[in-house]
Amino acid sequence: MNIKKSLFPFTAQSALRVLLLGYSGANNTGAEALLLADIEDVRAVFGPQVVITIPSINPPNLRRYVKETPNLRIAPLPTIFFSTLRRLVRENDLVMLVEGSTYMDTWSSVLLWAYLWTTRCADDMGKPCLAYAVDAGEIKSAFNRWLVRHEASKTSLIITRAAAAAKRMHSYGVTAPLEVTADNAFSFCPNPADAGLLFRAWPEAGPDVVGMALVDFYQWPVVMKPWGPKADCYKRPLYFTHSPERTRLTEALARSYAALADDMITRYDKSVALIGMEELDEAMLHKVHGYMVHPERARIFCSRQYNASQMVSILRSLDLLLTSRYHACVLSLAAQVPQIAIGHDLRLKTIYQELGLFEDFFVEPGTHDLYESLKLRVERLLEDPYCIQEALQVGFEQHQGDARRNRTLLKDFVLAQGWEPVPGAATIYMEAA
Repeated sequence: MNIKKSLFPFTAQSALRVLLLGYSGANNTGAEALLLADIEDVRAVFGPQVVITIPSINPPNLRRYVKETPNLRIAPLPTIFFSTLRRLVRENDLVMLVEGSTYMDTWSSVLLWAYLWTTRCADDMGKPCLAYAVDAGEIKSAFNRWLVRHEASKTSLIITRAAAAAKRMHSYGVTAPLEVTADNAFSFCPNPADAGLLFRAWPEAGPDVVGMALVDFYQWPVVMKPWGPKADCYKRPLYFTHSPERTRLTEALARSYAALADDMITRYDKSVALIGMEELDEAMLHKVHGYMVHPERARIFCSRQYNASQMVSILRSLDLLLTSRYHACVLSLAAQVPQIAIGHDLRLKTIYQELGLFEDFFVEPGTHDLYESLKLRVERLLEDPYCIQEALQVGFEQHQGDARRNRTLLKDFVLAQGWEPVPGAATIYMEAA
């Protein structure tokens, strides 16, 4: 790999300091699983004495699943982040971007700016910067495309989790070295004690449960502005995008989902788990539940209450999954849960294309008569759940194998910096003095 080396050597006696920047502390199941897998990789490569710093705009949430120790620090991150991120880059030896949705403005330009600003700071200071199994999606703003071309090209190495993402980076004009693997969440190992959690937590549901991991597409993107309605505030000065038309579309979407949930209850005698992969999804889930004719046969399971291991257990216990969340697909794949996607961003489209499910089981949220479109696909899978089992199994094995390359590439990256193993620890790498 043609990778730029660090300008800041340190001695074999010093502990390497690694900055892990991602979407941490948002009560987001996918981000949580990713971060935990990334921490495992960093410790496997650098050894237990590596010092890890994780910035978060909500440290209390992050502490729910990451324990602070002398070698792991949670750093508060203000929403106006520029000076804090620059300081954190200065204080660390290696910068790793670990958020999957790194190069896209689907959810918010602000997140994209944070990752690009951090890359720029690392380049200014001669620090190596690694984008670790990330994605590239749609970038709507011409200004953001220009920023990605100029700033992402300063990254020491970008590892994308899909070939399509690497192709998009090339199309944006990014010239940084690129490797392709798979999402590191495929390396996440849930706690075996959480197996069967769904049925222990909800025994009255019975053995047949379908899941709906839903998103309100019409509140995105989050934008930065000096003020706005309190109900729209994500965290000042960040606000969701709302309008009368968007509100109408949200209501219509919720009613379609509610009708579909009731149909699965009455026609197939299924209980319905409404799954919030991120705390922000709860509002949509409550809308759907409120519109249902049979709400007593449905229950909300949200990442605000359940950690990633528990949510994975729930996902893998389902008879069928309808998902608008990319990581609900990824984390359920090990159990070959039959699934249908309703998605508006390229990440879910890409993995469904990779799995061979796009043509038959991917639906756009703006599809005319969404209820009927989904109903036909639900009927097909509930009546013949094995029709896609082979595709799911083959896809999982391929993605898991590709994900295992992430740790190997991290080791190669470390060696490319001129860092050498610490004597007596074959997997711990430090830079020679």
